[in-house]
Amino acid sequence: MAMIFLALGLVFIVEGLAYVLAPSLVERLLQMMRQLGLQERRQVGAVAMVLGLILLWIAFLLGV
Repeated sequence: MAMIFLALGLVFIVEGLAYVLAPSLVERLLQMMRQLGLQERRQVGAVAMVLGLILLWIAFLLGV
């Protein structure tokens, strides 16, 4: 259970940093995402999920 809180906390930190350090970049990214079709947005989400799984797998292999 603690690992879930750790993971969520890290997600919030990274997301928050993006908004604090580059809010205009986040705005442009959101505009670009709005222009994508539903299928392309699903593909972006799938790629993000796969990258997240790969990072988790690497962390597991490193013994974290």
